[in-house]
Amino acid sequence: MAEAVSPITHQVSKENRDVWTDPVDFKLQEVEDCLILDRHGVPVPFKTLYQDRKSVIIFVRNFLCYSCTEYVEDLSKVPRGVLEEAQIRLVLIGQSSHHHIQPFCTLTGYPFEIYVDPKRCLYQKLGMKREEKYTDTANPSPHVKSGMFMGQLKSIWRAMTSPAFDFQGDLHQQGGAIIAGPGSEVHFCHFDMNRLDHMPIDWLLQLAGVQQSLDFSDKPKIIQV
Repeated sequence: MAEAVSPITHQVSKENRDVWTDPVDFKLQEVEDCLILDRHGVPVPFKTLYQDRKSVIIFVRNFLCYSCTEYVEDLSKVPRGVLEEAQIRLVLIGQSSHHHIQPFCTLTGYPFEIYVDPKRCLYQKLGMKREEKYTDTANPSPHVKSGMFMGQLKSIWRAMTSPAFDFQGDLHQQGGAIIAGPGSEVHFCHFDMNRLDHMPIDWLLQLAGVQQSLDFSDKPKIIQV
């Protein structure tokens, strides 16, 4: 059984979970009224995602990105009961048109809440990065199985064969993750430096209060311990 993790307000380094950098300088009050769209195109204030309970909110680059697709495929394997027991919401936000939500969910099997921010209001105001930065010490995402060459070929093929030929978001925009709520309290945030800099799902959920360890290594099988 994993130990409970106390709420934190610093960005985590994947190289070492015990190393912390300075807090990211933003307040949820500054973005709470930004409107996001559900799969039907209905606008929803961002603050409704975390007001009533703690929420894990994950921002992806774009729905065509192979690394985001494979990350979300692993997100889809999180048992709903694990989230309910911890009383947390799992929310995904993209930056495409809302018309791309359902095809993306069908592709990845993602069953939880999902919205889009096509004007990138949240991405910009929260200070999420554009362009990609790599370092010699960076660890690749444990959730990305494809190499960059084959992954990019998959992304291009999906763009060419989709009903609307577009890249489903700004190709240079990076994503991230925050844990917030209830109310406007921010417990944790991580802003991706590049397409492979995802916060490992198991770490993220444990930081939010999940008491079980989820194993996504090798074959996509979850082992509860």
